[in-house]
Amino acid sequence: MTVQKILKVKGDTAVTTVPPSATLAEVATILSARRIGAVVVSETGSDVLGIVSERDIVRELGRRGAACLSDRARSVMTQKVVGCTRSDRATEVMEKMTEGRFRHMPVMDGNVMVGFISIGDVVKARLAELAMEKDALEGMIKGF
Repeated sequence: MTVQKILKVKGDTAVTTVPPSATLAEVATILSARRIGAVVVSETGSDVLGIVSERDIVRELGRRGAACLSDRARSVMTQKVVGCTRSDRATEVMEKMTEGRFRHMPVMDGNVMVGFISIGDVVKARLAELAMEKDALEGMIKGF
């Protein structure tokens, strides 16, 4: 299954972004309200400067306490972002996420972000793909 198909099944292709000047308190509020695990730090909504995840916020809280909540997204964001394209396969994306130990990935068309996927999106797609393969094999074995 391709990333394009994952985005189509996911339906909502809107990416939640914050400006680099957003505070960690603001980012935490957005993550909580939208029930998501990460936001893209972006000036335009289609460029990717970095990613701030719930892990980033928890790490800073653990190190410095609540004082970190006034820090800006730019100061804690992951800057070396690994992206994928719409034509990448789910298995390739899973490998990148596993190797890099991250759970969110922007979908890029050149330098423009066209979507955002999580490990949950990828696993769900892969499970659906495996279920279809299983059904096809059962049909072949049973003669359907």
